[in-house]
Amino acid sequence: MFLQEHQKILHFRNHYELTRKNLMVKNLKRFRKQTDKEFGKLEAQSWDFFPSTFELPSEYHIFVEEFKRNPGMIWIMKPAAKSQGKGIFLFRKLKDITDWKKGEYQPLPDPNIPKDIPETYVVQRYIDDPYLIGGRKFDMRIYVLVISFNPLKVWLYRGGFARFSNTRFSLDSLEDTYIHLTNVAVQKTSPDYDPEKGCKWSAQQLRKYLVARHGIDTVRLMFTAIDNIIIKSLQSVQKIIINDKHCFEMYGYDILLDSSLKPWLIEINASPSLTASGQEDYELKFGLLHDVLNVLDLENRLTGKEKRIGGWDLLWDDGPVFIDAMEQDAGLPSILTPNSFLGCDNQRKSQLRETYALAEAFKNSS
Repeated sequence: MFLQEHQKILHFRNHYELTRKNLMVKNLKRFRKQTDKEFGKLEAQSWDFFPSTFELPSEYHIFVEEFKRNPGMIWIMKPAAKSQGKGIFLFRKLKDITDWKKGEYQPLPDPNIPKDIPETYVVQRYIDDPYLIGGRKFDMRIYVLVISFNPLKVWLYRGGFARFSNTRFSLDSLEDTYIHLTNVAVQKTSPDYDPEKGCKWSAQQLRKYLVARHGIDTVRLMFTAIDNIIIKSLQSVQKIIINDKHCFEMYGYDILLDSSLKPWLIEINASPSLTASGQEDYELKFGLLHDVLNVLDLENRLTGKEKRIGGWDLLWDDGPVFIDAMEQDAGLPSILTPNSFLGCDNQRKSQLRETYALAEAFKNSS
């Protein structure tokens, strides 16, 4: 299929290398091992942002050895290629996955495949000390736009949201999905779910709350760690993804904070839900999609040198991107501040007007 220069397609051909749970972990483990070999264990520690994970059934025996080394630990099972909380369950004992071993959680539809072969799952150490607000667990949905893997060019959206569980957190009831799964598709089936209030905070609300509780410096370090997760996860598949100038990706990253404010990568979604659960959610997602088109610049109205377009900030352009350096006293080096503003003010409409005006003036003068 021939595409014109201005035509774009969502998804690179093998985008699933990062969005299927088992392949994501495989690529992260491989790149962490490569980092350890080339740069040493200290640098490899910067990859400690995803829980211990094993693919089943292929790594079942390796998992059992790890399970026996950590008695009493809680594990979570997830289908490798499903979303919206489907097929997920928690367990403490090996006998709790007997049904899975028999293939009863998801029988295979192909009659030619023996029924005793279960669907591919990942089993992951459960983060049993999540950061709680109001006694409830939450995770963060963060939007990342990749318009090229070679060279790697990454945009981070200022908006996003925290998804809360509808029930106070407890480890006494592992089978209660309303406690442990924050997916909106799960929470909205709760008997006491309020569709008007929903179970979401905006990224701006969350950042303000955390700054008030822990101080601006602590929260800045936490968001810097999230930037690290985004870039390193993309670098892990940079040489694997089949790059195409006509393709782009808008990922939905799911990040969980533990009680020490350490961010953990839970999964990466290739097609994050754009269904609005309320007016505020609608405005977020409408602006998100509108600004994706602005970044793609199908009408060639921009200069290509912009660091911010609407709600998107350029996080990586074949290397880290910094905001304009602020000069210190004479003789001292400049302060380099990463161009990352997740959860910060998002006056996207006025910013777009200014961006297009500056781009038009630049083109007219050249």
